Amino acid sequence: MAVSELPRLKNCSVAHVEYFISSLGVSYMMLCTENYPSVLAFCFLDELQKEFITTYNMMKTNTAIRPYCFIEFDNFIQRTKQRYNNTRSLSTKMNLADMQTEIKLRPPYQISVSELGSANGFSHVPVGLYKGTAPHQRLEPVTLPGIVSFVLSLLCGALNLIRGFHAIESLLQCYLFVYYTGWRNAKSFLTFGLICLCNMYLYELRNLWQLFFHVTVGAFSTLQIRLRQPQGKSPDYNV
Repeated sequence: MAVSELPRLKNCSVAHVEYFISSLGVSYMMLCTENYPSVLAFCFLDELQKEFITTYNMMKTNTAIRPYCFIEFDNFIQRTKQRYNNTRSLSTKMNLADMQTEIKLRPPYQISVSELGSANGFSHVPVGLYKGTAPHQRLEPVTLPGIVSFVLSLLCGALNLIRGFHAIESLLQCYLFVYYTGWRNAKSFLTFGLICLCNMYLYELRNLWQLFFHVTVGAFSTLQIRLRQPQGKSPDYNV
């Protein structure tokens, strides 16, 4: 039996639960945490189903070909999701009681991931550990101090270009500021240490102002690398 033929369906995974309802050839799915009440999940889907049926007729649904042709319905989904994420704001206690009674009289089908795959023509194959290289993680947006430190690091690298190896540290700081790598903070502190050592080695060839400028730029760039962290995901784990 396919998922679209089941009136109500509950699929349990390791840490999340998927809920499905189907009606008039349209299926509605919801992913939430395992501790989220089932009655609220089915009420959420039931509310989406009623609004969708009221907004769109069957002819428009059956003739839909273009992807995301019902994208305007997402506004209603987001508003409803906010209400169900904050259960204190729910005012449909009577509907919750009716849904709880209906679930007791007609409990939803509960299947596993393997059963869900076989019911829809897909064989369930256990997924092994991925050992490849992970995609690059995005960093936070660049700030004005970060741009200044980047330009100053490029300037130091250009000034040190005639000394060969001494220019690599400044360019490496620019790379660490732009891209995310493993042990990024440790690499930035190590690079700053190399800048200090190289300036100590060039103590007799530079005056105090030149030494102060290069060390200060290195410290400022290291601070900006430390402050520019990877982007985090907004906490929205209930619905």
